[in-house]
Amino acid sequence: MSAANCSLFDLSEDTAVVIGGTGVLGGAMAEALAAAGARVAILGRNAERGQARVQRIEKNGGTAMFHAADALDRDSLREARDAVSATLGPVSVLVSAAGGNHPDATLPPGSDFCGLSREAWDTVFDLNLTGGVLLPAQVFGETMLARQRGSIINIASMAGMIPLSRVVAYSAAKAAVLNLTRFLAREWATQGVRVNAISPGFFPAEQNRALLMNDDGSYTERGEQIIGHTPMARFGRPEELGGAVVWLASRAASGFVTGQNIVVDGGFISTTI
Repeated sequence: MSAANCSLFDLSEDTAVVIGGTGVLGGAMAEALAAAGARVAILGRNAERGQARVQRIEKNGGTAMFHAADALDRDSLREARDAVSATLGPVSVLVSAAGGNHPDATLPPGSDFCGLSREAWDTVFDLNLTGGVLLPAQVFGETMLARQRGSIINIASMAGMIPLSRVVAYSAAKAAVLNLTRFLAREWATQGVRVNAISPGFFPAEQNRALLMNDDGSYTERGEQIIGHTPMARFGRPEELGGAVVWLASRAASGFVTGQNIVVDGGFISTTI
């Protein structure tokens, strides 16, 4: 690759925040951003995992810090934003990777949708929409707009594009994530802030590993069904999200890209829609 092409993905002038960088997928994206030269701040509630990810980045020659933050608390996010800016410089890249499902919002086969509790529904929407996109975009978008520079990358899901069975609240919340992503992209397009989404396919992580894989590494029944609908016939690896997040973060590489949803799923969606 030529030096000109390499410079397309040079993030050495950027400070990136990864909310949810303490998780498997968020952490892998944080490492990819750091490898491209960005100064990376990992925000989350688990200090032990956050510091462990910082150490991995620093071991590989990157610059990183951890700061405790609650994505559902506006004041907590503001305090983290200001602390990161003071230490690493103004934030120009935001990856909103906080989110997840809740057992009470999952409907096993044959269960009654009418019995789904409002509390469980609200919990999932809070995790994925309010804390996953809304509050981070407001807090970090405020300073990005003031500088007329920023790339916001929301982590959505294939479930936001197709109503997967069982995870009804999660699917609906991720559909809302995609809609809000496009709204913000339109609103901020002339103000120097791009807003896009990445929709991962099936990547075994903390929250879904038991659903997809048995303790011995074999696939569960649901895992077998998913693999059967995935043209690449395997699950994704966390590091395979790195290319998409670095591309969207880079003004040189994707400066005319906003309002888009980049699907990284091994072809699953192509067999479904």
